Amino acid sequence: MMAIYPFKMEPFTDFSNKDNIKRYHEGLKVVESYLGSEYPLVIDGERIKTNQTIVSKNPSDHGEDIGIVHQASLKEAKIAMESALKAFETWSKTDAKMRADVLFKAASIVRKRKFEFSALMTKEAGKPYNEADADTAEAIDFMEYYARQMLEISDNKDKQVLSRRNLERNEYKMIPLGVGAVITPWNFPLAILTGMTTSAVVSGNTILLKPASTTQVIAHKLLEALEEAGLPKGVINLVPGSGSTVGEFMINHPKTRFISFTGSKEVGVHIYEQAAKVQKGQTWLKRVVTEMGGKDAIVVDEGYDVKQAAEILKASAFGFSGQKCSAASRAIILESMYDDVLEALKAEVQTIKLGNPEDETINMGPVNDENAFNKIKEYIGIGHDEGRLLVGGNADDAKGWFIEPTVFYDVDPKARIMQEEIFGPVLSITKVKTFDQALAVANDSEYGLTGAVLSNNREHLEKAKAVFHVGNLYLNRKCTGAIVGYQPFGGFDMSGTDSKAGGPEYLQLFMQGKTITEQF
Repeated sequence: MMAIYPFKMEPFTDFSNKDNIKRYHEGLKVVESYLGSEYPLVIDGERIKTNQTIVSKNPSDHGEDIGIVHQASLKEAKIAMESALKAFETWSKTDAKMRADVLFKAASIVRKRKFEFSALMTKEAGKPYNEADADTAEAIDFMEYYARQMLEISDNKDKQVLSRRNLERNEYKMIPLGVGAVITPWNFPLAILTGMTTSAVVSGNTILLKPASTTQVIAHKLLEALEEAGLPKGVINLVPGSGSTVGEFMINHPKTRFISFTGSKEVGVHIYEQAAKVQKGQTWLKRVVTEMGGKDAIVVDEGYDVKQAAEILKASAFGFSGQKCSAASRAIILESMYDDVLEALKAEVQTIKLGNPEDETINMGPVNDENAFNKIKEYIGIGHDEGRLLVGGNADDAKGWFIEPTVFYDVDPKARIMQEEIFGPVLSITKVKTFDQALAVANDSEYGLTGAVLSNNREHLEKAKAVFHVGNLYLNRKCTGAIVGYQPFGGFDMSGTDSKAGGPEYLQLFMQGKTITEQF
């Protein structure tokens, strides 16, 4: 393996430093300089305009246009598939060191443009400074980490099997799968997009990339960085478009070898079903890697510090307006702690400042778009029937898609707002008598992504390790904020295929093993 320094997470920006606030404002000015620009498709390295476009809007100010993004039709999707198939012939045989170097250089480019990328997420995704900065840092981490993982896989390929002396030599190598469909979400529009894209590409695959409809400018900017880093044409073909045409084409095409998806349970299940069908001319079983969301719970045990519990609940439930698959949407509190935690939580939530996150004093911005706004408002209405309102509950779409951080308490564990994914700033709270009951309520979900237990009782913490059935369990900290290389991320059950993004086995999901034996 070539000499490289060990992986280390990208540090978060210190926004108590006024110079960093100034640099963020400069990043916003850079983004404002290209507001309203056109973004064609990118197929085989060529920029292709179409007859159909969508306008990306600022969710904090839906009168402001971020960019005009050309959309693919079935015609362009077919061209993109041919491009990816052609590029795979050479990219799959390109030395792993070169593929890794593209990621290392792209990480450096994004790092140098860190404030611009973060500011673009503030504009296009409504992320406050700290949330956007963490998103950009995670994108850098994914590239740095996966590049190292690919080098390690390449370097160790012949060390994993034995050969029989004077009889045969055995080799074992991991080879890429082929052309993949990568369908990315809007809530981590740079980090998850980068992780899903570069993991497939550094493994030697080529892809058709369909980013979420509300954050497509960010996808274009990432591709610019990868191209600047030396990514050959045709390796990534950027084909934004409708799910019913472009998405279905990508999923069902007989030459699609794998599908990588992050999004809703409903879409993920549909993809899984469709991918299981062997199409005419298809000579393999498609591999599906999905991450589909959660209904994440935090258990507050008796004797835990009340103020700290309230702070953790606030951070877990309302970071980025609760629009994280890892966000806490259920709190399960022991009855001896219940009233005190409610009182402290109400005070904490009332300190949240809601508004346009271009202002550095704002710590909670809008929800994604009109559809999200209406869905969350509907669940707040349900919450009034199923529980008691502690704080919040109001919404305003006059200028942006703003919904107050909202908490309902005295909610039955079987209530809809305790069972269904809302994906917004709504936290539901229930009271239990025992810790065992708390774990039972926490596990009463079709999802199994993240969860947290706040407890000073070592026996309870150990029991939670064994019983709390989630892919990422956090003890005495918030249930969001997994770090690449430190906390591999992915869930059980209807949260997906437990793919563990940012973990040591993730790249193998986009590769297959080949054994070669030569007899002497």
